[in-house]
Amino acid sequence: MRAHKKMLEFKIGDRVTFQPDGYPNIKGIITKYNKKTVTVITEKGEHWNVSPGLLQNENLKEESKQPDDKIIPFKKRGKEF
Repeated sequence: MRAHKKMLEFKIGDRVTFQPDGYPNIKGIITKYNKKTVTVITEKGEHWNVSPGLLQNENLKEESKQPDDKIIPFKKRGKEF
């Protein structure tokens, strides 16, 4: 039940990181939900079945690091909104 609850925090296509024992941090994309795990395809093309409790959402990290300077004012006939 805990794995399923944690799994709901992620969706297919999310970029995630995790650190298995004896390995450096691994980055990948969630491609499939399983009963107790999710399938992650890494940047190197490896497939890992990982418990959702071990994953960190990389999308949330990137959003918190990016400044709000991506907002661009649109002009219409010489006027700014």
